[in-house]
Amino acid sequence: MTGLEEIDDLVALVTRAAHQWPDKEAWHFDATGDRLTFADIDAQSTEFAIALAELGVEEGDRVAVMLRNQPEFPLLWLALAKLGASLVPINTNYRELDGAHVLTHSGAKLVVAAEEFVDLLTTIAPEGTVRTPDELTKTGPAREFTAAGERAANVQYTSGTTGAPKGCVLPHRYWTTLAKSLVLHDPEVYSGDVLLTAQPFHYIDPQWNVALGLASGAKLVVLDRFHPSTFWAKVREHRVTWFYCLGLMPTLLLRQPESPQDREHHVRAIFASAIPRDLHAELEARWGVPWFEAFGMTETGSDIRVSVADHDELVGTGGIGRPNSAREVMIADEHGKPLPRGETGELLIRGIGLMQGYHDDPEATAHAFRGGWFHTGDLAHMDTGGRVFYVGRTKDMIRRSGENISADEVERALLLHPEVRLAAVIAVPDELRGEEIKAYVVLSGERAVDPEELASFCGEKLAYFKVPRFWVYADTLPLTPSERVAKGELRKEDPRAGAYDRTESRWLP
Repeated sequence: MTGLEEIDDLVALVTRAAHQWPDKEAWHFDATGDRLTFADIDAQSTEFAIALAELGVEEGDRVAVMLRNQPEFPLLWLALAKLGASLVPINTNYRELDGAHVLTHSGAKLVVAAEEFVDLLTTIAPEGTVRTPDELTKTGPAREFTAAGERAANVQYTSGTTGAPKGCVLPHRYWTTLAKSLVLHDPEVYSGDVLLTAQPFHYIDPQWNVALGLASGAKLVVLDRFHPSTFWAKVREHRVTWFYCLGLMPTLLLRQPESPQDREHHVRAIFASAIPRDLHAELEARWGVPWFEAFGMTETGSDIRVSVADHDELVGTGGIGRPNSAREVMIADEHGKPLPRGETGELLIRGIGLMQGYHDDPEATAHAFRGGWFHTGDLAHMDTGGRVFYVGRTKDMIRRSGENISADEVERALLLHPEVRLAAVIAVPDELRGEEIKAYVVLSGERAVDPEELASFCGEKLAYFKVPRFWVYADTLPLTPSERVAKGELRKEDPRAGAYDRTESRWLP
């Protein structure tokens, strides 16, 4: 049997797990009660692969999937991996504009979706390409599958600094590199662990949790989504030992009422991205378990994290640890040249298992990987011991409640309204969500349009979390010599003064 160190594709990962732990429970979907063993995963993903092949899906094809947290999502992902095809996840909050972009840009040959999304998809997908999981039935003969580490497994869309979301082409090696780094390096994940994921499957986090479970033999518990008030009850119920969270989740958990049961759990390690440094020690004290900072991106996977040895010293410092064994990092100046230790610059990354590039966007790919390094757009510095400390972002992107939102995408949606002549979107600092969205709008003057109408219009085109909270009307907006909105000038203003606040349903003074 192939050892884990030698595996570089998802198909071999599934096969190895099915042979090594055939009858061990691998997945437990909390909301539906579905339970699958590692042997079940191998067999059922093969059945889906045969059914997809009978619909014409071949190596190199792309298939979009729009499902909530249900077994069919990861099973279809692994089925496509067996066929040499790529998964294109569609955010279940997407609507007409953002959903159509993903389908059109990816060139998805087929769309598999829950019944609740069929009406939407049939209006934006090519005729005859939408199927529900129940329609994928195996009638062909059994077969075996193989894959290769550099074959594409996903086209994963993520918001960039400008323009519509970009499709990250993620090879099999991306997932196996990520999973192996968590199994083979401290604090390691073992076959006796119980993992938990609470994010939607259209994000990469539940997907890499699947890969991690297959690599380690650990059981994965899947929640329908993140519910702060019941999260720790689920952790106790399922005897979870390890989980990952990000964004606003730690803060929301800490704001829940304290309970005598707070320390009555089996968790031995929590991994999190962007742990609030001022709350880090409080998080650990309340639940009596170490929280390990981890840094990664959709484009790069898991790159940097805090080790057991460094943990105590880095709590509350903003330290994100050291690169894993598959990564090199550099702190660079604006010309891509290395800076001395202690100086702040852009964080650059290289190594095995990164994305292959942005789908159908060679210019953006070349720019991201200029000089042979992936440019994260994040600012950091490194100490004399090689530990990285996160400083901030350079991107013109809004980070709201853990969601990356392209300002340009929101602006383009607003400009579809017949009364909007010009629009600009910027980030507004927010204590709860990190950042909120503020829209500046110049109307055509044909009629008055109130902010709630614009917000409703925007919500029909984009996911709800992309709809601006703050709205300002203007007669004109400052422009650069290249006729772009000078957002630097807008950011100098009081971010809330004179704006309409949708949360409070009023105009602020």
